[in-house]
Amino acid sequence: MANNKLTGPIPLSMFNISSLEYLFMGDNMLEGPLPREVGNLSVLVWLDFAYNNLTGIIPHEVGNLKELEELSLSYNNFNGSIHTGIFNILSLVSIDLDRNHISGNLPSTIGNGLPNVEEIFLNGNYVNGVLPASISNFSKLTILSLVNNEFTGSIPESLGNLRLLEVLNLYGNSFTSESSVITPLANFKNLKRLILSSNPLNAMLPESIGNLSSLETFVAVGCNLKGNIPSEIGNLGNVSTLALDGNKFTGIVPTTISSLKNLQRLSLGANRLSGHFPTNLCELPKFGMLILSQNQMWGNIPSCLGNVISLREVYLDSNNFTSSIPSSIWNLKDIMTLNFSSNFFNGSLPLEVGNLKATIFLDLSRNHISGNIPSTLAGLQKLIQLSLAHNRIEGSIPETFGKLISLEALDLSYNNMSGVIPKSLEKLKHLGSFNVSFNRLHGEIPNGGPFVHLPYQSFTSNEGLCGNPQKHVPACPSNSKNHSNSKKKRLLWIVVASSVISVIGLASAIIFVLMRRRRKTVNAEDEWLPEVAPQRISYDELQRATLGFDRNNLLGSGSFGCVYKGTLADGMIVAVKVFNVQMEGTFQTFDRKCEILRNLRHRNLTKIISSCCNFDFKALIL
Repeated sequence: MANNKLTGPIPLSMFNISSLEYLFMGDNMLEGPLPREVGNLSVLVWLDFAYNNLTGIIPHEVGNLKELEELSLSYNNFNGSIHTGIFNILSLVSIDLDRNHISGNLPSTIGNGLPNVEEIFLNGNYVNGVLPASISNFSKLTILSLVNNEFTGSIPESLGNLRLLEVLNLYGNSFTSESSVITPLANFKNLKRLILSSNPLNAMLPESIGNLSSLETFVAVGCNLKGNIPSEIGNLGNVSTLALDGNKFTGIVPTTISSLKNLQRLSLGANRLSGHFPTNLCELPKFGMLILSQNQMWGNIPSCLGNVISLREVYLDSNNFTSSIPSSIWNLKDIMTLNFSSNFFNGSLPLEVGNLKATIFLDLSRNHISGNIPSTLAGLQKLIQLSLAHNRIEGSIPETFGKLISLEALDLSYNNMSGVIPKSLEKLKHLGSFNVSFNRLHGEIPNGGPFVHLPYQSFTSNEGLCGNPQKHVPACPSNSKNHSNSKKKRLLWIVVASSVISVIGLASAIIFVLMRRRRKTVNAEDEWLPEVAPQRISYDELQRATLGFDRNNLLGSGSFGCVYKGTLADGMIVAVKVFNVQMEGTFQTFDRKCEILRNLRHRNLTKIISSCCNFDFKALIL
């Protein structure tokens, strides 16, 4: 129970029950060492002290538990090396030692004593040295997860003997490869998830990558992979996520990728790929995310991309694409993120850009876009970030931008814009980043709402701007001359009024009625403005961010649910709090937290970014 957690040292009395088979003491606040008396529980089948504050080394007496099948000591503060006796428990099926401070090497004979082991989790420790070749003797192994350790050397070729392996996660180590990284793994007929990211492999992807026909997720980000992406990658018919960012791939995107009918996420950013945009990507029926950022691709964007209605996020920034943006792109009514920045796109933005009703991030900066900003952009009520900087845009800032109620960042700098900064922007209470520098704007800088705290750099190099000296602009001209002119006009009206007083009376009545109507209309419009609601993130995106709510990303759990670490598509690292919808009061708790937290703003409070809610799933994203 979350409100009745055990604290202090582990009571020794519990180890006097010689017939005890299951010992579940996870998710408490126990501290101190795991007593050596644990070895007295000779018939123990399941030992669980996960999510406590236990310290010291794991006692070698654990190796005396000859009936043990499940060992879970994750999320503690154990240190030292793993005693070899643990690897001699013949009955052991699962070992979970995640998130401790375990160090040292794995014994070279590790594979000689665990004939029944199916799962090994050592994530988030300091285990070093090479991965022993004897690990290939784990013939029943289905999951091997060694995330964020200090392993070195090459991936043993004998690893290919693990024919039942479904998940291999080696993320965040120092594995290298003398030739091809996939060659030892080509026999993995059942492998579904292969994650090799953040290892200096310095290798090439071989043609044998196509042999992994069961693969659903292949992630090798930042591995110094080089050469061409082999065409055989098109044989991975079950793959839904293919992420090879941050490598040194050259050549073109293989045309065979069009065969990946289950592909949902393709991420090839930060490589050296060239050639035209691969039009065959338009043939992928489940395509949700495309990342081709920071490559050397060129030519036009095909109009067929606008027909892929399943797309939610597209990143084509930092390439050499030219011509105008296809008009079909503006038909992607469900697109959430569109980043075409740092290319050579030209032409103007059409009125149809207002069709992007679901968009929260739109970046068209650093192109050659010209013309005026279409007023229809103000219809993007969910828009959080908009950047049109470093283009050739003219005209004024639309007054209707005051309706972008979710906007947090607006960058229109380095253009040829003129006119004034609309006072309507003072209504944007979430606006924290605003930049109109290096334009030809004039008039008074608004002094209400978010403009109170904006830095002067937001307005530099606009010679016609005036206002608060703190913005490094001159004070606006005095209105005394205008007052004098107004006084003369009033005197003239007094003279005229002596002969046409009845007309004046009638005009006054008309003006009075009109003013009342105008006031009523303005109030009605103010009442119409909706409350700001946080942009919700889809369940599918949370699955991608947390790698399917992988237990390796679990940060903690409590009575109302679990918290996972996740990485959103834009690289933001978040915590995803998933509520237990089976527990009484969960729906009220979720709604109450949403209502309270979305209205809080403080530098010492974790910011609620979004939420995800449907009939049987509720989560907050922080």
